Amino acid sequence: MPEYRILVDGDSPGRDLRQLAQWLRQDTTIRTAATIALRPAPIAEGEMGSTLDVITLITQTGFSAANLALAISTWRRTRPSTPVVTIELDGVRVTVDSGDPAEVTRLVRALESK
Repeated sequence: MPEYRILVDGDSPGRDLRQLAQWLRQDTTIRTAATIALRPAPIAEGEMGSTLDVITLITQTGFSAANLALAISTWRRTRPSTPVVTIELDGVRVTVDSGDPAEVTRLVRALESK
């Protein structure tokens, strides 16, 4: 099953990441097609440990990257400052740093090309 990794960068990345995880858990479309968890970020070879976490989504049949991108874009608009969100799937990384529908569409196409 595909596993998406989501990272948040902004003024308060840890708090924002937890709030995004909660937002995704409350989104019926996302939670019915994915298992959502907060996990420690993997440590690259040669790096020291990190306190940063990532959201992982283990997806099931019928999961739509478009729904995920829409949920993240909507969440970003509710924030006082708009954090940058990175979504990774099978080595493909896309960054959500705009609310522009054309940009969100491009990101979804990049993820779905995997």
